[in-house]
Amino acid sequence: MRTTPLAKPGEIERKWYVIDATDLVLGRLSVAAATILRGKNKPQFTPNVDTGDNVIIINASKLKLTGKKATDKLYQHHSDHPGGLKTRTAGDLLANNPVRLVELSIKGMLPKNTLGRQQFSKLHVYAGADHEHQAQKPEILDASTIK
Repeated sequence: MRTTPLAKPGEIERKWYVIDATDLVLGRLSVAAATILRGKNKPQFTPNVDTGDNVIIINASKLKLTGKKATDKLYQHHSDHPGGLKTRTAGDLLANNPVRLVELSIKGMLPKNTLGRQQFSKLHVYAGADHEHQAQKPEILDASTIK
């Protein structure tokens, strides 16, 4: 009886991908990035092993929010002090801190455990067109091709 080969942490070959977020919808960009970070686009995907690749997202400030998300979608956090609830809209985050908006969106699509934190550390988001990972020779990726 043959079993499906499972990936081992030392055997994984990691690539680097660049995704240009210009005129992309936040959710579709996030799904494409999360798929690559988890390694679900690879044939040797193993749920309990980090088989994913590194993702660089540039031009995060130029992405789009559809519908009324810019005004109606809220991001909240609490400081654990009385009256410490902080609320910001997605449009406000996109205007002031687009990197944080993209990171929050992608982080919500990854597992909530040690493996998810390890996968999230391979994400690099930049508001502008420049990034500091030229030495890794990243491949340019069209986010619409990832399913």
